Amino acid sequence: MDSVIRGAAIYVILLVIVRVSGRRTLAQATPFDFVLLLIVAETTQQALLGDDFSITNAVVLIVTLFALDIALSYMKRWFPRLAVAIDGKPTLLVHDGRIDRHAMHKARMDEGDLMVAAREQHGLERLADIKHAVLEANAGVTIIPRDHR
Repeated sequence: MDSVIRGAAIYVILLVIVRVSGRRTLAQATPFDFVLLLIVAETTQQALLGDDFSITNAVVLIVTLFALDIALSYMKRWFPRLAVAIDGKPTLLVHDGRIDRHAMHKARMDEGDLMVAAREQHGLERLADIKHAVLEANAGVTIIPRDHR
């Protein structure tokens, strides 16, 4: 039972930390982010397992973490406000061609990040070609190009 409690506590703590740290796209991940992820994974593993490195304890923890994740997905479906609290909501970064500097700063993004998404999605070369840009709740960036007719 101790493993289940530790697993649930670590799951909730990591969920809160990831949510508070803000959304960034995977394309924005730096080598530092990767190193941080490895360190957190190792630290979490030690906190989860404690002194019990048995297969049984590992299986209990894995089942606990997956059960929590599945339960949370159902809770987010039943309680939309919980989904917004955990996943966030889309953030408009560019509206009608105007960059929202506050939203960009809060998302820890810059114009270069927008242009990466614009080039990847639509082959756009200039910021002026972007009508709207949205940082989605899943941390992806959606670019809506200007209609040049």
